Amino acid sequence: MDPVEKAVLGSSGLAVTRLGLGCAAIGGLYGDIPDEQAVQVVHRAFQLGLNLVDTAPLYGAGKSEKRLGLALKEVPRDSYILASKVGRILVATEAGESDGGIFENPPPFKPVFDYSYDGVMRSFEDSLKRLGVDRIDILHIHDPDDHWEEAISGAYPALEKLRSEGVISAISAGMNQWEMLARFAREGDFDCFLLAGRYSLLDQSSLDELLPLCVEKNIGIMAGGTYNSGILAKGALPGATYNYGEAPPEIIAKAKGLEEVAARHQVDLKAAASQFVFAHPAITTIIPGTRQPDRVSENFNLLKEEIPADFWAELRSEGLIREDAPLP
Repeated sequence: MDPVEKAVLGSSGLAVTRLGLGCAAIGGLYGDIPDEQAVQVVHRAFQLGLNLVDTAPLYGAGKSEKRLGLALKEVPRDSYILASKVGRILVATEAGESDGGIFENPPPFKPVFDYSYDGVMRSFEDSLKRLGVDRIDILHIHDPDDHWEEAISGAYPALEKLRSEGVISAISAGMNQWEMLARFAREGDFDCFLLAGRYSLLDQSSLDELLPLCVEKNIGIMAGGTYNSGILAKGALPGATYNYGEAPPEIIAKAKGLEEVAARHQVDLKAAASQFVFAHPAITTIIPGTRQPDRVSENFNLLKEEIPADFWAELRSEGLIREDAPLP
């Protein structure tokens, strides 16, 4: 797989590189870094030829967007595709009162759910200011798990309005589940989705309905969480993270099984996790994130590694991936 090969993302008309950059990590996910290092991460991605960056107001309570904005200052606007998210407004708090959760050293703002029409428009304008740009290419409705009605009646019409005005190019939703994305696909006119963690070596549940539906409706998938928030990258060790929490025993056991097959075939499991998803025609791009510039280069090289067909065949014969999952 050529990381800088471009493919059109669903019905958006946007040609994105197969490898993009997720920007949660530069917002302080699981540990903070200096602004300068965050800028270096983004610039490394561009130096390698990647053209897709994905951020959100939630990521470090605006810190990811502001740092990404610093990195974009000297970059021609037409040379990259920018994605951000709506569904949370950042409300100012007293110094020291901000709880960033899994984001370290957040600024004094608290993300508050708001999927209303006006809330989405405000969130969009705030993101433009933090990013220092005049347009955003892709806007995702972010994590509306418990907010379906407001998301479809408030957020979605707001994004339709922005798309009709040409201020954004693509309407999307970004979630850690596939079921509501399938409902969005059936009830709205979406260009693409960000699917986090639900199509990976550890979880192919989106094969049941979402991925075939996306192929049928020409909705491109940006795959996030291909390492399932850590376990496929750092190993099936005690305390390994899966879906942003501690991995349960059955997931650790499955990850160990994947590691054993990878060792027998001398395959880097991170490379396998990165390449596996592209065998499905619904998947257009992946957006792994990192705090380290060298890791951007590593992710780039992982997509280019040769993986023998026997490796994939053994994963299937051992029952480690589903029978109906396409293989690279």
